[in-house]
Amino acid sequence: MSRCIEIGQGVFDVEIAAMHAVRASIDATFERVVNLCMETLRNGGKIVVTGVGKNLHIAEKISATLASTGSTSVVLNPSQAIHGDLGILSGRDILLALSYSGESEEIKNLIPSVRRLGIPIVSMTGNTGSTLAGFSTETLSVKVPREACPFNIAPTSSTTATLALGDALAMALIDASGFKKDDFAKLHPGGAIGRALLLKASDIMRTGERVAVVKCGVLVKEVVVEMSRARGGAACVVDGDGRLVGIYTDADFRRNVAAGDFEVLNSKIDEVMTRNPVSVSPETLAVDVLRIVEKRKIDDIPVVDVNGKLAGSIDIQDLPKLKVV
Repeated sequence: MSRCIEIGQGVFDVEIAAMHAVRASIDATFERVVNLCMETLRNGGKIVVTGVGKNLHIAEKISATLASTGSTSVVLNPSQAIHGDLGILSGRDILLALSYSGESEEIKNLIPSVRRLGIPIVSMTGNTGSTLAGFSTETLSVKVPREACPFNIAPTSSTTATLALGDALAMALIDASGFKKDDFAKLHPGGAIGRALLLKASDIMRTGERVAVVKCGVLVKEVVVEMSRARGGAACVVDGDGRLVGIYTDADFRRNVAAGDFEVLNSKIDEVMTRNPVSVSPETLAVDVLRIVEKRKIDDIPVVDVNGKLAGSIDIQDLPKLKVV
């Protein structure tokens, strides 16, 4: 094994050990912190997260995760707080302060102003006997056996563990607040997550001239022409009332021709179509359509209404363009 591979794997070993150590420290204090945060949020307050140096970056990630999962949160840079940013804090908020040593000057300078507001302070620190811990309403320990840095100096294991504990807090708040998948989607309308959770079959299906639709009794050669016209990979077969009864795909046609069955062109579609094909309703989520496509290994799915009438069709080649996959 090369030296660099050994170092890389060693870092994982050290950080995994750190994660186990912090996991073992989660106790009733964690539950009290969750309750404090829930009380804050119910009273119209927010979770203000702060940290110095590397922990400021961790604070930004924790705050972003909280906000995206329904717990209102902002970041406060302690260095900027004394120059006006303290206005971020209100008397209804809670402060989540990250400092491994618990002795960061910027954090300590912030504490008197926060205490004057009378709001709860929750610290995440590796030193439960620190100044920060002493002024905190609750203290969550992120003490790790050692940093992954060979000099045991650079914040590595400690920041990873702090981030994980922040994730744990966010997930516990999801459970406590009853935050649902639909709520999550509403907070991510512009990304892949939102598209997967919000888009429905009715949003992505082809309609009108873009769907090849034929009636029972027509010849296959007419169906092929209709598929070519619609530039689709399948034709939906409907009865006289517009209800879906079958589907015929270009793959079906190719298989017939490959087998030397050129007479299929003069066959009635009823004789060669796939009856009662897999279909979805207009309300089916796009992500569920994708699962059906992958499970059934099909490229086209008809969309039918509650009466079984054809409403449209979904072509798998449209999904990447819509950024659903």
